[in-house]
Amino acid sequence: MPDPSNSANRASRAADVRAQQAAAEKRRRLLGVLGVVVALVLVVGGAFAFQRLAIDDPKVSTTEHFVAIGPKDAAHTVVIYEDFLCPFCGELERHTSKDLAALAAEGKVRVEYRPFQLLGIDYSKQSAAVFGVVLTTSGAEVAKEFHDLLFESQPEESGPYPGDEELIALAVKAGADEAEVSEALDRGVGTEWVEAASNAADNAGVNSTPTVLIDGEPFRDGNSVEELGDNLIKKIG
Repeated sequence: MPDPSNSANRASRAADVRAQQAAAEKRRRLLGVLGVVVALVLVVGGAFAFQRLAIDDPKVSTTEHFVAIGPKDAAHTVVIYEDFLCPFCGELERHTSKDLAALAAEGKVRVEYRPFQLLGIDYSKQSAAVFGVVLTTSGAEVAKEFHDLLFESQPEESGPYPGDEELIALAVKAGADEAEVSEALDRGVGTEWVEAASNAADNAGVNSTPTVLIDGEPFRDGNSVEELGDNLIKKIG
């Protein structure tokens, strides 16, 4: 998993991450800090291939920096810190979304999705910025749908990346108002949201993605993203 990162050094990582060699090194660093060790051969070979499945309309709620599914009084609370460009976040999302949604709908778990900018790439920041705007202007349900669509259409880490118009169109598909999203982005609402969300993650000691907590404790039970997801569902199910 990636090396520790905070708001002070994200800018300096940007140039390096754009280089193919640095991207490869980042993938290697992703393999173990929190115990989610994924063999590079699986990544390079594209062995992870799971279809994202839609949620079964559980209750959706929000606070300033996350959206959540499931009741507040559920037996377990799962927190997932994620970057919309992080390939392992995408794999975890695709591998667990249906089961987590079903458990949330049954009232067994509350799942908090906490997007922020970890990777020093413009798309990482801009996708989170549009998410923040959608959350602010359109509410939790639309933001959760946009969250799911962002991972469904996640680009390769090395690009090419969707631009602002494509991200706004995806937000509209999720149910957001195009004019509201565009106007809020122009006012810098998204940029401010990303900075605040990323600082909140830094302050929580989060330095890699995906970072998974169960009931406030780091969950690291898995030697691959698939295994981590399977063990997560078993733990809370």
